[in-house]
Amino acid sequence: MKKSLATSAYFVDTKPHYELLDGLRGMAALLVVIYHIFEGFAFAQSTNGEGSGLITTLNHGHIAVDFFFMLSGFVISYAYDDRWNKMTLGNFFKRRLIRLHPMLIMGAVIGAIAFFAAGCERWDGRCRQWNGDVTPISWVMIAMILTMFMIPAVPGAPHEIRGNGEMFPLNGPTWSLWFEYIGNILYALVIRRFSTKILAVLCAVLGLAHAWFFVGNISGYDMVGVGWTIDSVNFWGGLVRMMFPFTLGMLIARTFRPRKIKGAFWWCSLILITSFSVPYIASSGNPSINSLYEFLCISLIFPVVVWMGACGNSENNLTGRINKFLGDLSYPLYIVHYPIMYIFYKWLIEKHLYTFGQTWWISLIVIAASVILASICLKLYDEPVRRFLAKKCL
Repeated sequence: MKKSLATSAYFVDTKPHYELLDGLRGMAALLVVIYHIFEGFAFAQSTNGEGSGLITTLNHGHIAVDFFFMLSGFVISYAYDDRWNKMTLGNFFKRRLIRLHPMLIMGAVIGAIAFFAAGCERWDGRCRQWNGDVTPISWVMIAMILTMFMIPAVPGAPHEIRGNGEMFPLNGPTWSLWFEYIGNILYALVIRRFSTKILAVLCAVLGLAHAWFFVGNISGYDMVGVGWTIDSVNFWGGLVRMMFPFTLGMLIARTFRPRKIKGAFWWCSLILITSFSVPYIASSGNPSINSLYEFLCISLIFPVVVWMGACGNSENNLTGRINKFLGDLSYPLYIVHYPIMYIFYKWLIEKHLYTFGQTWWISLIVIAASVILASICLKLYDEPVRRFLAKKCL
């Protein structure tokens, strides 16, 4: 178990970080980018009425978000549980805002730029009409400002400009940050006060609610992929989706006992890739077998990965450098990649391209562009802004 101070996340959190967990967060973020590449093929195929729209590679990649929630619970509990005798609520919220919000603002700006670059069209390639005109710039600006303040769009509202019902239409994955903020608020106001035993009971209750909602297929999605829009099913489903792994991560942090595990980063990465790559498990009616598999990943496999990652250390310079690179890049990559995906999806739809074999060179460019843009934002914007805010506000 090695904890490192040499990560970009250190600026506002004075405790050392578990460097392998930072690296695994980056690995999961990279897998999300790859998953969204293959989601684009399925979405384009479905939009054009030329296929089932079933994602065939990294089919369960969307539950990387649930892994993020679990890591967040672990890190929040580890970093802050023993600080409350000398830290105020205001100080906690300032620390979390400084850590999360600068890149969230940048994601909104990049999302607006990408929307303009794509011709102010819906993400399915059809123009959103206002009295015969394409999306007014004023509504794009309103959508951007509301995203910066984490105010979600209701489906059908004028500022829900992409027409897909997304909570944050300029940068869809921001929905998970919205729930992350809710988790942070609930932690600071209530959950941090719970004893480990009460936390375990809460986690068990949330686990049962999670199984009831998803395995029972309440959403009708036949998977755990809810939370991205603001209707009642997605709000309550998204809340349960966030709270169960978040509190489970907290419980792991409070009960963690390290053991030496060789090659932990590589074993954990292999487990994540394998878990995400299991094919879609079709079933008719309830229970949803596909959702049951994802529930088992979240409740059984991910806790093992988090525990192994917290036990491991970088056994050589190469592993250490990989962990640092992925850890530093993880959050910027997650935030900036989807606006690029919108443009990629539009191109796939227009060209009727549905496989990696047809688009491998463009797909690799999209992945590389996402990594490069994230790196630029990290070094030229995120780190300097967080340094400045930490110096001025903490």
